[in-house]
Amino acid sequence: MDEGQRLHRTLSWPHLIALGVGAIVGTGIYTLIGVGAERAGPAVIIAFIVAGLVCVCAALAYAELATLMPVSGSAYTYSYAVLGEGTAWVIGWSLVLEYSVVCAAVAVGWSGYAVGFLQAAGFDMPRALAAGPHAGGIVNLPAIAIVAAVTGMLLVGTRESATLNIILVVLKLGALAAFVVLALPAFETGNFEPFMPYGFASHEVDGQSRGVMAAAAIIFFAFYGFDAVSTAAEETKNPARDLKIGIVGSMVVCTLVYMGVAAAAVGALPFTEFSQSGEPLAHVLRSVGHPGVATFIGAVAVVALPTVILAFMFGQSRIFFVMARDRMLPAGLGRVNAKGTPVAVTIGTAIVVSAIAGFFPLAEIAELANAGTLAAFVAVGLCLIVLRVRRPDLPRQFRAPMPWVVGTVAILGCIYLFVSLPESTQWRFLIWNMIGVAVYLAYGARKSRLAGQ
Repeated sequence: MDEGQRLHRTLSWPHLIALGVGAIVGTGIYTLIGVGAERAGPAVIIAFIVAGLVCVCAALAYAELATLMPVSGSAYTYSYAVLGEGTAWVIGWSLVLEYSVVCAAVAVGWSGYAVGFLQAAGFDMPRALAAGPHAGGIVNLPAIAIVAAVTGMLLVGTRESATLNIILVVLKLGALAAFVVLALPAFETGNFEPFMPYGFASHEVDGQSRGVMAAAAIIFFAFYGFDAVSTAAEETKNPARDLKIGIVGSMVVCTLVYMGVAAAAVGALPFTEFSQSGEPLAHVLRSVGHPGVATFIGAVAVVALPTVILAFMFGQSRIFFVMARDRMLPAGLGRVNAKGTPVAVTIGTAIVVSAIAGFFPLAEIAELANAGTLAAFVAVGLCLIVLRVRRPDLPRQFRAPMPWVVGTVAILGCIYLFVSLPESTQWRFLIWNMIGVAVYLAYGARKSRLAGQ
């Protein structure tokens, strides 16, 4: 591998925990908690637990595989090594969908808070430029603008953007802590009745998905992000130590934060009163008499939600980078600049993300991102089990406890969450992968490193 295709080792475990927390804590808890509450009512808390349990199992599988194979590429790389090139392409193509669409979803969520914050400051942005066609506008200009700003940060360099990310993550967690402290005094047990108004299984009510599993299928978006840590393996100073701390540590921190915030939000206000808001946490605080802090929450979201976009655009560019290095995509996409940044794929990713964020609604974007992620998590759970059977002798810096249970829960849990997604989302995911298979047969299968051997 020549120097032009080698990433630089500049990250340590604090950067990785911050990268993971930056990716996990974001639109899911700041914005999608409202969408989840609309689908499950107060039982959105159960949806958080279900999605969190599946993600914990997937995180443990990721931690073992990331320390066993400390190179960039995440689930694509693991699938390539364990399940073969064809499967790896499908997973890599699904990851391209996941990371691109996640960035777009967060950009749309950020736009909601940015527009709300500007309105609180006395500036009303024209609807035509603040929302896509689905919401009566023309284009979501704030969403496109934040994607452009984050792209600029990534082009500056990996370590510089990761250090700024740590600062923003601390600010974001501080705002959520303030929310819990101020919302808890307004806690009323009556807001939890009826606790599960739409039941557990996903089903349609008046054309809309309802039930705990319907909520979990989208709330799942709020938990993943730890896989972005594994994409940084090749840029980590001490992968054996730092990757397991970064992946598992970020999941533990975020799970605790989510439980506290969800309970405080539902307890402070009936879910029907904040579920339709584009900025539900700020809406809750305004409703319980803290408009000043609500504005602060909105300001923090405006400043700190871009950490999620940064983490996933970082991961997306690394997936493209590794696929290009394996010649599954044009080799020119695998070139890095003097600072170790893959410029071409970073800019290309930004263009695609901007197009999605500018014109599509948050819920549909998040559901499609979940479909891609669920496919990747199934592959990681399968890789964990296959390697334990095929190569039990390999020295593992981190060993997932009860691998058969962890791997099976990750696989079956993700399949159940996928089935709980709207049928339209499942069809879009299928169409995306049909396009991917066509691209693979037309280019990757003929040009890859394996084909050239």
